[in-house]
Amino acid sequence: MNIGILGAGHYLPTNVVTNHDLEKIVDTNDEWIRTRTGILERRLATDDIDTSDMAYHASVEALKEADVKAEDIDLILVATVTPDTAFPSIACLIQDRLGAVNAAAMDIGAACAGFMYGVITANQFIAAGTYKKVLVVGAEKLSKITDWTDRSTCVLFGDGAGAAVIGEVSEGKGILSFELGANGAGGKELYLNKEEHIIMNGREVFKFAVRQMPESTINVVEKIGLSREDVDYLVPHQANIRIMEAARERLGISEDKMAKSIERFGNNSSASIPMALSEAVKEGKIKDNDLIVLVGFGGGLTWGAVAMRWGR
Repeated sequence: MNIGILGAGHYLPTNVVTNHDLEKIVDTNDEWIRTRTGILERRLATDDIDTSDMAYHASVEALKEADVKAEDIDLILVATVTPDTAFPSIACLIQDRLGAVNAAAMDIGAACAGFMYGVITANQFIAAGTYKKVLVVGAEKLSKITDWTDRSTCVLFGDGAGAAVIGEVSEGKGILSFELGANGAGGKELYLNKEEHIIMNGREVFKFAVRQMPESTINVVEKIGLSREDVDYLVPHQANIRIMEAARERLGISEDKMAKSIERFGNNSSASIPMALSEAVKEGKIKDNDLIVLVGFGGGLTWGAVAMRWGR
């Protein structure tokens, strides 16, 4: 059985916060943010929009793109570190709202690599014959766990959601290989403190990311007997433009072959990969039969990658 993405969707809050806006609340400036992160602006959800709302809207779009009814979904997996509440899960909240009455539902906590963990888990359930169609969502309202007095972190993050419907695709298409990994010893470099604020050792996370992203990308491509030159499009976690560019250069991939939404959306944790994927598909940057690689890393420390032949 060939398993792949039947349709993708994303949602962004309408509230745009620029670097110049941040200059007014914290000791920073537009040039510093741009040169170190590549971010020009980000979207922040207002008080009346929570993670489940964004997850719901992204899911509706993904189901529409996949031409799949909510009641045909067997399992909902939501990757998030910012649930509305500890429980019920975001997955249960949107199961009800979507009318996906036949779906099991659970959240996944793997930080920025969460969507990759979700896609690979969905793949395993379908390959085992347990389920036929799985909705995987990455959704975050990072603004509610951001310390807006910490200039090293508050400039990085944005809110949003992305979703994909996973199911059977035609011969030669879909997921060809994958990799998941974790290093719990690195958890101290990126975590949520007792005040529920993001704490990050930027230097250590940078070193980890520029090593792991290209390594995982090469691993999943070599598993299928191909090389980095065969990759048509790379969709990395949108963490920091310097990390993304370092990984791209190590892979020898041209700039037009890499998704880049960080300038407008910032770092959206588990939502960044599905958001960038959805946007790239809609803009025609990913075409039928393209070999694409999705790759992410996050707190835990965690990482994951998928090599996929695009198309239904």
